Amino acid sequence: MSSTIGRLRLGIAMVLTVFVIGTAGFAMFGLNLLDAAYMTIITITTVGYREVGGEDMSDAHILFTMFIIVSGVGTALYTFTLGVQVVVEGQLRDFVGRRRNDRRIAHMRNHVIVCGFGRVGKGVAHDLALTGKDVVIVDQDANLISDIAYPGVVGDATLDTTLRAAGIEKASALVAALEGDAENLFVTLSSKSINPDLFIVARARQEESVAKLANAGADRVVNPQELGAARMASFVSQPNVAEFVDVVMHERSTSFRIQEVDVPERSPVAGQSLREADLRQRAGILVLALRDAEGAFNTNPGPDTVIEPRHVIIAVGTAEALSRLQKVCA
Repeated sequence: MSSTIGRLRLGIAMVLTVFVIGTAGFAMFGLNLLDAAYMTIITITTVGYREVGGEDMSDAHILFTMFIIVSGVGTALYTFTLGVQVVVEGQLRDFVGRRRNDRRIAHMRNHVIVCGFGRVGKGVAHDLALTGKDVVIVDQDANLISDIAYPGVVGDATLDTTLRAAGIEKASALVAALEGDAENLFVTLSSKSINPDLFIVARARQEESVAKLANAGADRVVNPQELGAARMASFVSQPNVAEFVDVVMHERSTSFRIQEVDVPERSPVAGQSLREADLRQRAGILVLALRDAEGAFNTNPGPDTVIEPRHVIIAVGTAEALSRLQKVCA
């Protein structure tokens, strides 16, 4: 596409050059500047209107006109063809890109919709992709999402049509990371009305917006400024704890992770105590906490704690050990 545009620019320059040469040449044969430009235009475009000074044209005048016809018409046709090619290629690329993008979204299930592709949205999408989640981006700025690795929808995230285009009915979660709290509030309300089971994480800039977003249906409300401040303070007050958490949660160069694993209804470990399940020996992980179906945490559970169906095991271990834990609990 870029090479075609380069050739088109060259073609336009060639047409302008022929026009200047033609105008100057016809002026040398006695035509005024307007008539000279007129003769050049009708010659290059092969329009064939009234010829100026044709009754007493000299041989040199005729030869020059023939030169302008051959060079000008050829150059104009070449440039016109390139112009059509640029338009067709651009439209075809956009059309094919949109169709491919729409097909990707249509086939997605349990994906995450990220509304707003600013600094927060980009970071969220990047981290979700690293964990293997399918991500769909929604933003009003087409330039922001024109060349990204994720499928995207250009539009207002507060509109139901835009959310439906992002596959909200089949999504498992949505992150409202727009700039304004009012927009995030509206996205939360609209999303919950379309998909009541959707898990929503909303960004809040103002403290008073946290309760409003929660009441609107956001499952979690995050203030990035407060989180950043707390994290910075922890590096001063408890540097070793903060660094450990930072490593296991954010450092990508190590395989050591904290991860949650669901216990399905018919899991082999459901109904067993932690001692009976022996997850440390079988999977090589350390159980930090259990969360029950009502959302209550049991931190540092004892060996006699029973693992129930629909529990969530929060464990720490290497990527391989956590993968084994998922297989043990499946």
